Amino acid sequence: MPFRFRRSARLGPLRFNFNKSGLTSISLGGRGASFNIPVARSGGPRTTVRLPGTGLSWSAEQSTEAHQPTPARLPAGPAEGLPNSRRFRSGKLDAFKQGCLGVLLEKLFAPRSQGRLLWDLNLITRLLSDPSIGSRTQGLLAVIETPEAMEAYLLRAQSQEDLKRRAHRCIEAVQEAGRLAQGRGWLRP
Repeated sequence: MPFRFRRSARLGPLRFNFNKSGLTSISLGGRGASFNIPVARSGGPRTTVRLPGTGLSWSAEQSTEAHQPTPARLPAGPAEGLPNSRRFRSGKLDAFKQGCLGVLLEKLFAPRSQGRLLWDLNLITRLLSDPSIGSRTQGLLAVIETPEAMEAYLLRAQSQEDLKRRAHRCIEAVQEAGRLAQGRGWLRP
């Protein structure tokens, strides 16, 4: 059986709980009732009520989703169908990268799609050479300038969440490039 290291320190009414990797949670309360806030452990805040001397206790963990704001979502459409990273373990990152790349190519750059026209007519390169486009937009468009550039950008992802951010950035880049190309009359709406 492996050894575990657990240590706590009190500072007034607060108890700081440590393990070998550092601070894990902060507790407030005493023997009868306590409230535990996670710092480096999974899960949400936990409330525990005990009957001292009996060994009986009741504990309820609050959902972390109830306290976090809903993240902004890209509109459905091109993002629909992207693999969900929670279905994959960390060892499956390469397969996840290839899956995301395949979905993006299929959804955004299918034959006769707006994305494919942007590549076939070399419109993204034309947009990048336009001095009126800001540096942020140029950085965004450079991600999808060529199929190779987009593939290299996605394959540099360090984690599943990083890969999802990069995939959504590719979607945003195609939408922005299409909007700019239509505004210049290069594509029919």
